[in-house]
Amino acid sequence: MRTFAKLTLAAMILAPAGGLAAEAPARIEAGSFKSVLPLTEGADAVVIGEFLLARRPVTNRQFLGFVLRYPDWRRDAALPLFADQNYLAHWEGALTLGDAARSDQPVTNVSWFAARAYCGAEGGRLPTWHEWEYVAAADDTEIDARANPAWRQTILSWYSETGGKALPEVGGRSANAWGVHDMHGLIWEWVDDFNALLVSSDNREQGGADRMQFCGAGAATMEDKENYAVLMRTAMLSSLRGSDTTRNLGFRCAYDVQGE
Repeated sequence: MRTFAKLTLAAMILAPAGGLAAEAPARIEAGSFKSVLPLTEGADAVVIGEFLLARRPVTNRQFLGFVLRYPDWRRDAALPLFADQNYLAHWEGALTLGDAARSDQPVTNVSWFAARAYCGAEGGRLPTWHEWEYVAAADDTEIDARANPAWRQTILSWYSETGGKALPEVGGRSANAWGVHDMHGLIWEWVDDFNALLVSSDNREQGGADRMQFCGAGAATMEDKENYAVLMRTAMLSSLRGSDTTRNLGFRCAYDVQGE
């Protein structure tokens, strides 16, 4: 009976928002699209292979389940090399969420290293930037809605909101055409290749003191300046280190499609 109780508690912690049943990730079909980032020489589009993507960002409840299973990722145990001093700072305790971190809110204040470890423990990985961008281009009816001014304005309106508000629960907005929630309007999200998004013409500058300066210059050379909100994400992500955390930065996991 005691073992059953522990298993039941673990299932409740790890379950997605909205119930105890496991939520299958969305299947993202292969395709191609024009990225906001400059394409490699001779390429007209980015080719995306089929993959799976979590329908919602990881929640506080789910991440609590992770740190219970992997105590090295508790906020009082994580090495400074892998997580800065604000790692999970909004939780009441190392294993307690508290009022400032409701269970079905997206987990934030997590480093890239911690997000990557979580997804690896779940048999997945962080999505690449191009995978994230490909899915984020959809509205609720079109796979690529980036030419729709109303869609772009909706996203920009979220970026212009004053910070400091409590984050909504995940899944509060309708899913996009892929069946994925909250690609915009909730949090920023880690991607696996976050530190390779903006590249200087002189590779000796990588990791140097002027990184933020050339990131701004790089953003000005990007292909589609009308999708300014997406460009803001690349500039923000590329300015971070893997150990950094912020109160609006979380993640979701991607999964490779296995042979069927």
